[in-house]
Amino acid sequence: MKDMYHTYSGETLHFKSKYKNRTTVGIYLDSYGTVEVHVPKGTKDEVLFRILEDKWGIISQKSNEMKDRLNGPQKKVYAHGEPFLYLGKTYPIQVHQTSSINKDYVKFEEETLHIHVKQLDDDRIQQSLKRFYYQQCKDLVEKSITFHQHHFKSKPHSIRISDSKTTWGTCDARRQLTFNWKLAMAPKDVIDYVVIHEMCHMVHLNHDRSFWRLVGTIVPDYKKKESWLALSSWRMTV
Repeated sequence: MKDMYHTYSGETLHFKSKYKNRTTVGIYLDSYGTVEVHVPKGTKDEVLFRILEDKWGIISQKSNEMKDRLNGPQKKVYAHGEPFLYLGKTYPIQVHQTSSINKDYVKFEEETLHIHVKQLDDDRIQQSLKRFYYQQCKDLVEKSITFHQHHFKSKPHSIRISDSKTTWGTCDARRQLTFNWKLAMAPKDVIDYVVIHEMCHMVHLNHDRSFWRLVGTIVPDYKKKESWLALSSWRMTV
């Protein structure tokens, strides 16, 4: 394994190259965001650099994402332009001081999260965003449950939105479903998966084979949805 560096488009990439008995080039990222390039023996450095340049954008993006994930959630700044996740995409916030309003509120409009507060205070802005996500999560979950109800004989006894630190959703023996408000930051298909997952617990309370078989029947690519949550949860913060 050889440590190498290459600069392209004003950015320097540190990577490890490994020369093997193979005919193709393989580019891999480990769990720490380190780039490894496996190349055929005898490959010249300039050829290796050209291959990296062809994939530069995606390599840099994925490497930085994994490094950021290791650093954990970053403290948010409640200023114009700060990005926040909503339905799987990041949007900037625009803070408006509106002294005439009765209650602080957030409105998603023109690809921006517009936050209207009586006073420019970080706590007020944060609480406004949380209320927005709570309400959005409730609306999205209820619509998803209604849409997917035809897969199930039983209906949920109740639906609740929570501030759980450990779960995206739960279902108890009384068919009481609870969902994490941060789900409003996930893509719609991921929200649907979590809803279906908990509705499947109305049939099979445990994670046995029958449970996963039922989940897979309704959401064949459920592992892809779980992967999104596992890789993105560190970004889902207010």
